[in-house]
Amino acid sequence: MTTPPAVSSSPGSRAPGHGRKRIALVAGEASGDLLGAGLIAELRKRWPEAEFAGIGGARMREEGLDAWHDCSELAVMGLAEVLRHLPRLLRLRRRLVGRLLAWKPDVFIGIDAPDFNLGIEKRLKRAGIRTVHYVSPSVWAWREKRAEKIGRSADRVLCLFPMEPPIYARHGVDARFVGHPLADAFPLVPDRAAARDALGLPHDVPVIAVLPGSRVGEVQRLGRIFVEALGELWPHVPGLRVVAPMANEYCREAFAAVNGGNFADLLDGRAHEAMIAADVVLLASGTAALEAMLAKRPMVVAYRIAPLTHWIVRTFGLLKTDRYSLPNALAGEAVVPELMQRDCTPENIAATLLHWFRHPQAIDALAPRFRALHEMLRRNASARAADAVVELLHSRKSETGNGTS
Repeated sequence: MTTPPAVSSSPGSRAPGHGRKRIALVAGEASGDLLGAGLIAELRKRWPEAEFAGIGGARMREEGLDAWHDCSELAVMGLAEVLRHLPRLLRLRRRLVGRLLAWKPDVFIGIDAPDFNLGIEKRLKRAGIRTVHYVSPSVWAWREKRAEKIGRSADRVLCLFPMEPPIYARHGVDARFVGHPLADAFPLVPDRAAARDALGLPHDVPVIAVLPGSRVGEVQRLGRIFVEALGELWPHVPGLRVVAPMANEYCREAFAAVNGGNFADLLDGRAHEAMIAADVVLLASGTAALEAMLAKRPMVVAYRIAPLTHWIVRTFGLLKTDRYSLPNALAGEAVVPELMQRDCTPENIAATLLHWFRHPQAIDALAPRFRALHEMLRRNASARAADAVVELLHSRKSETGNGTS
């Protein structure tokens, strides 16, 4: 953990909007670190002398973030896991709020991690600091009324998907569709041959990319199921090669423990190359499904949440959709198979993977659908997000009659 530098002893010496811009950002995991890095780069083009501080990872630090904590400290998922870490997270957030109030940023940008960031945004907004929430929680999938709560915390919500701003509009919340940075990063026509060359994979063998999650808890919960599914599939696909890009060293250790060197070649990162190189992708639900769609590859989405979390969601009817993966949500129909909770078994996964290998015409039919969805999300997202932040601060200047741009 990065040791934070000392807080200014004169917290009242600077008011937001005066002097060099100060932008505070908090990203909760690797995907947020990537979004934050792109946003910092674009904001620096607009405000070259700006200071950036808060919580982030290696990508945000490379762009100049003064990281008071690393984003890995926030990377917990599921109600059961959050409850276990709650005392530590509450202490961290309480100290962070105090430090932010002393630092007096011109704007605070919470990147994803709503359970952690919205409380910070609410406190800072009450103190007169502009607040932005970047990445809407999945209000399209469950608990739409959260939009009202988010609006009480954030002056503006930056949405990655086009179906989100109309939901916020119903609740009187200022939300902007900026597009998805990953759609900007992926080429519209991926080069599979180049990806295989980069990974040292032959061009004439079947390849599966396996992504069991970006958190250790996910990998531990899904890794054994995925490996058993590969064992079921292996006799039916001669010459099969399996590559498993790991999000970090802890995920690598967790997956290696269940893989035992039997099936998958583990990679340190390189998920995008692995997906583009693959014939089929097996993945946990989440951002990886969007990435596989942008790579134009067929996929099997398989996932199990912690039993306690599943019981709570089921008992209280919190989920309002029957489409869990982003490709299906964006398309408005089932274009990729989803194997969730009880359906997430080695036998089901293997059979569904085998379907893709045996029906190449089904893969061909996916390509135009995936390209259309890709083009819908390709909006130069980091630049549009930066413009939305600048516009928000300019509106403050118009309201107060002071401040600098």
